Amino acid sequence: MTRVVVVDDQTLIRQGIRGLLEVAGIDVVGEADDGRAALPVIADTSPDVILLDLRMPQFDGIWTLDRLRAENVDIPVLVLTTFDDDELVLAALRAGARGYLLKDVTLEQLTRAIRTLADGGTLIAPSITDRMLRAIRSGPSPVGPEAAPVQGLTEREQEVLRLVARGYSNREIAEVFFLAEGTVKNHVSMILTKLGARDRTNAVLRALHEGILG
Repeated sequence: MTRVVVVDDQTLIRQGIRGLLEVAGIDVVGEADDGRAALPVIADTSPDVILLDLRMPQFDGIWTLDRLRAENVDIPVLVLTTFDDDELVLAALRAGARGYLLKDVTLEQLTRAIRTLADGGTLIAPSITDRMLRAIRSGPSPVGPEAAPVQGLTEREQEVLRLVARGYSNREIAEVFFLAEGTVKNHVSMILTKLGARDRTNAVLRALHEGILG
């Protein structure tokens, strides 16, 4: 069973998400009302996915993502927000979130997103807006100002990258191309190296920034 921690400052929202997810077969192993309270809960429960509200008083979603990265916590974070705020969502993705959803999604969409992240996927390109795409392409490089030029991707690497951007896990990519999962892992590792990216999310953001995707 997929295990989740929910971080949201509104008690009713947390309780509602818990009830819905448990009906759907997802185990909510912890809750917190802000980022500072979330850190020990995450450390104690080691969830498969963290559901994180962006807008919380004091220790908000971006603060939480920064702390998780500083402490080398490698647990996928799915950002939930009631605001279609492109700049804030983009900041969350740059800070390490693996995907985002607005809180008006259906239970089916939410559970699918959680399982995608738990399985090693991302959730960026399917929900990215035109405004966000323009912001990514006109803004600084997601891998930093000193980033080396992008090395050319092979045709297979481009195909794998497109599926990574659509949220496919290594296992799912392997099934699409009839490859061994280890072969897909090697392709993903090479993509990260060529894009100078630290992880799959960072790779997708740089590919969007450079016009390799879309």
